[in-house]
Amino acid sequence: MEELFLSRNFKIENGHTLPVYESGGGYQRLKKALNMDSATIIDEVKKSNLRGRGGAGFPTGVKWGFMPKESELPKYLTVNADEGEPGTFKDRYIMELDPHLLIEGCIITAWTLGLRYGYIYVRGELQFAIRRLEAAIKEAYAKGYLGQKIQGKDFDFDLYVHPSGGAYICGEETGMIEGLEGKPGQPRMKPPFPAVVGAFNAPTLVNNVETIAAIPWIIERGGEWWASMGIEKNGGPKLYGLSGHIKKPGVYEAPSGVSVRELLEDYGGGMLDGSDLKGYIPGGSSCRVMLPDTLDALMGFESMREAGSSLGTGCITFMDHTTCMVRIAGRLAHFYHHESCGQCTPCREGSGWATKVLDQIENGNGRMEDLDLLLDICDNIEGNTICALGDSISIPVRSYVELFTQEFEDHIRRKGCPFPAWSLRSSASTRAEAVAGAE
Repeated sequence: MEELFLSRNFKIENGHTLPVYESGGGYQRLKKALNMDSATIIDEVKKSNLRGRGGAGFPTGVKWGFMPKESELPKYLTVNADEGEPGTFKDRYIMELDPHLLIEGCIITAWTLGLRYGYIYVRGELQFAIRRLEAAIKEAYAKGYLGQKIQGKDFDFDLYVHPSGGAYICGEETGMIEGLEGKPGQPRMKPPFPAVVGAFNAPTLVNNVETIAAIPWIIERGGEWWASMGIEKNGGPKLYGLSGHIKKPGVYEAPSGVSVRELLEDYGGGMLDGSDLKGYIPGGSSCRVMLPDTLDALMGFESMREAGSSLGTGCITFMDHTTCMVRIAGRLAHFYHHESCGQCTPCREGSGWATKVLDQIENGNGRMEDLDLLLDICDNIEGNTICALGDSISIPVRSYVELFTQEFEDHIRRKGCPFPAWSLRSSASTRAEAVAGAE
């Protein structure tokens, strides 16, 4: 991809500051939007095929259309920046390296939908991102892009940064709203949905950081242009976080619909030290693990579903042949069990039960019947909880058991794990030799 949009300021010196942002055309998109009516802007966003970049992939223009035009209460924008999905790291780069792109997107969104207040709800651990955002917001106020009578229009909008308590469950949209209100971050029953009853019982739009950061570019060049950099129903470029056993981990910008193989080989430099790919997680740890024979799958919501998993956040973790999939499943189960808010019995108890069973198998005390037990636990969790956290443990655990059954059985037969612990910095050949020795 020759021209960068979402990441164009990432490597520019002082790209996070207002003067540098303005020198590249920053806030000109806002000025253009202020001379457009709401219906026209929403129509352009719909044409763009922009999908929610937080994992769910709901069409952004359609979601905007759910917001009521009139309300007795002030309407709110909440930007979900509680990036806590294991394996996902992209939104923080926007906040740290190009915060004004996000801020301009927030202001345009507020103008379009008549929103009075905005909150960027940032994961509490991302202190650098919080400082960068707060400094950028201060610059925007000083220049008249935020506050009252913005750019001489009858338009008032105030924007704040709100750090979370660091709980994963605050990344769920209603859990985030509860946390924003000063309550424990426990998800709410739906309906009502946030567009009707959200923050402070008022209509609230919830969008991901990367989603909002796309809005200025759609305003500048149009929805059809954005849609052209993607595949059907999946428009525009997006950020892909690549990690694991690859030569060049990092965040890369590429069109929607790029293949996993292209991301691995052309962007990520291929597998580390020539090791063999064993499996990959396409979009954060809550996705089904995938096998190497699906490398030509396209990174789109529908195409990845057809391949057997989900796009999620679009951040891929690649694992080589020395990876113990039982250990990976156990670590993920521990994470989700720890992060469960405890409201729902299937999630609270089922995640703990799955964790114990996986630990037993990894530690050499497993039984063959434990594999059916794990699948039964997943059946009882999935689809039976208020939010998707229950699915976030049941869906991946099921996939590891189903796709790597032989490996689970080997653990049970050998009464222990054949894969030793190692450092990711050690060479693939050293790890392979260690595995061979264990066998």
